Amino acid sequence: MATKKQRRFDEISDKKKKKSTRILYFSLTLVGVSVVLIFFFVILFNAVFPPVDTDALKKKQKKLVVIYFSDPQERFLMPEKRYVYIENDSAQKAREIAKALVDGSKAGLINTFPAGVGIKDVKVNDEGTAFINFSKNLTKNHPGGSTAEMATIYSLTNSVTENVSSIKKVKILVDGKELPSIKGHISTKKAFTPNPELFVPSQQENS
Repeated sequence: MATKKQRRFDEISDKKKKKSTRILYFSLTLVGVSVVLIFFFVILFNAVFPPVDTDALKKKQKKLVVIYFSDPQERFLMPEKRYVYIENDSAQKAREIAKALVDGSKAGLINTFPAGVGIKDVKVNDEGTAFINFSKNLTKNHPGGSTAEMATIYSLTNSVTENVSSIKKVKILVDGKELPSIKGHISTKKAFTPNPELFVPSQQENS
């Protein structure tokens, strides 16, 4: 039989073991709760402050371009400098140029696209022709007339080809389809090449 001293020693040992077990369980619980909280706050932080895609920023930067609107008489194209987002893809470049034209002049020049026109998509083939697909509001809201139609066609063509070196021609589509003309005056069945003769004459040419 165990002596009184031995029983006392065993009781103290059991208490120490139980205490150690409780401390271990408490520590494990605390670590588990800490991990869950850290995981939760990391998710919350990333949701509120998403990581910056540096590769996307390198591909998409604002650059200075020159786009063309019309003079008040719709006889010539006049340049306007604009900062737009330019990516490496030529179709995306053309889309940004076209969007800047659709958004209208910021310098008081005459807009060459009617209000409410959207750009659905842009594709560029291997021959360097950009197929720019507009919404039906291009034909619906266009004022018409040969000079207005010419201003629309060549402000787009000259702006895109001047700023995107890989694009040589521009084909206008509406709702993904070829159209005979914007408003019945100038055929749009073919792709257009830039027309430098429409640029506003310089001061020296006028003198």
